[in-house]
Amino acid sequence: MLHGSHDGTRLMQLVPSGLPVAQTLNPSHRIETWTALIHSCSFGFGPSTHLQPPHSTSSPGFYRNIFPPPPPEIKNTSDRSWKMKLVAVVVAWFAVLGCIQAVTLEVNEGNSTCIKADLSASFLITYNTTNGTKTVQVSLPNSTTVDKGSSSPWLVAEFGSGHALGLSFSTNGSLYSVANLTLQYNLSDTSIFPEANSSDVVTVVSASVGIWAVVNTTYRCFTPTTFAVGGAAVTFSNVRLEAYMPGNDLSATESICVADKASTTAPPTTTRTPTTTTTATTTIAPSPAPPGTPERGTYSVNNTNGTVCLLAQMGLQLNVSYFSQSQNKTVQDIVNLNPNLTRSSGSCEATSATLTLLHEGNTTLNFIFTLNATSNKYHLSGVTLLANWSDLPAPMSVSNTSLDYLRSTLGRSYMCNAEQTLNVASDFSLNTFRLQVQPFGITTNQFATAEECQLDQDQMLIPIIVGAALAGLVLIVLIAYLIGKKRSHAGYQTI
Repeated sequence: MLHGSHDGTRLMQLVPSGLPVAQTLNPSHRIETWTALIHSCSFGFGPSTHLQPPHSTSSPGFYRNIFPPPPPEIKNTSDRSWKMKLVAVVVAWFAVLGCIQAVTLEVNEGNSTCIKADLSASFLITYNTTNGTKTVQVSLPNSTTVDKGSSSPWLVAEFGSGHALGLSFSTNGSLYSVANLTLQYNLSDTSIFPEANSSDVVTVVSASVGIWAVVNTTYRCFTPTTFAVGGAAVTFSNVRLEAYMPGNDLSATESICVADKASTTAPPTTTRTPTTTTTATTTIAPSPAPPGTPERGTYSVNNTNGTVCLLAQMGLQLNVSYFSQSQNKTVQDIVNLNPNLTRSSGSCEATSATLTLLHEGNTTLNFIFTLNATSNKYHLSGVTLLANWSDLPAPMSVSNTSLDYLRSTLGRSYMCNAEQTLNVASDFSLNTFRLQVQPFGITTNQFATAEECQLDQDQMLIPIIVGAALAGLVLIVLIAYLIGKKRSHAGYQTI
């Protein structure tokens, strides 16, 4: 579990044994935490803070309302062989941002297995506190159990005190897919959500997450992939699952996800040629050109009644510093968000609003807006970046919930056409272009009157100042001309 600090440069990680470990985002500082991570991951949550499988009463209404009876026989195979435990240790070694553990879950009906999933999952959740907002990252523990209300085509994994991950499958006879991805988290669990100002059980759902496979094949996706679910983000990795199974074991034939196919490199090809003498030359690859100005996208968040509660138009550019595996050094990269490859989600409350952008399945950008009910002023108070790029040694998470950007008045939108840089942390800043946003007080599904940023106001003053200067120069020249002409006439005398 990762708790976002308020200075944006450090996250606090609670390892499963309950011991706090300070973890910086700089990859060079991550080594010191690996030993503690491996030890804690190997032994689950430890005897002092072991999370017992929740009873049906710990998840009020969620499972019974969604998953129909009768309950089938459930088999939890989280207790793996020593080989799989070794795999979990290796995974934990590289999972610097959380104790990522492989969990195997099965849903049985009678003597048949209808759903089986072997996966790792982590959740990035932003919640309200008495002093603002916090963002935590929670991993699916190896104590996870299958809810007794699960039956084909439903799989619900319970963990902790009233938390759950649900996958609803559907099929057309030739393909099967995850029709709905559901996340439930209990804000009264202070071990995960300290200082939460609510004790509600929150349930968020996302449809069409893009997990699909051919019937009678196993869906395989080892590459970490992130999905936006409401105002939260769910990241899956090392996934092998199958629904509508013909037998009790995963099918040998696999449907491989696009991310895994993209990361697979072709084997080298050897060609025999006649022996010749050549002079070896070394060509240095040119540096990649800057990506240029990002395309402007339109993003929105709807209330439960379907009306727009948050509206944003902007071009976004990520400026990130990270350790590159391919170059074996820290690099600075600029990444443009393509609106055509970005999905938006979020949530709206009385004094807070969240906009979550999921880009290409491997980048999640979360914006938190806060409203001061006394002054009727709102601002951008938090930004969280979660990246699972192929060149990263481990998933990257940067969070700062003590920001003060994009300040405007309730009932008005904030506009800034000029490029502006929002500094989030030492290794991450966000560049915005042609931005207009309104997180509160939308009444007609359109932007209200805009309050312009200081940069736009300064740019408006420039032509005024230049025009005034030119007018003054023309006036000076005219006065000088008139004075000179008068003196030339004074040189002549009348005879």
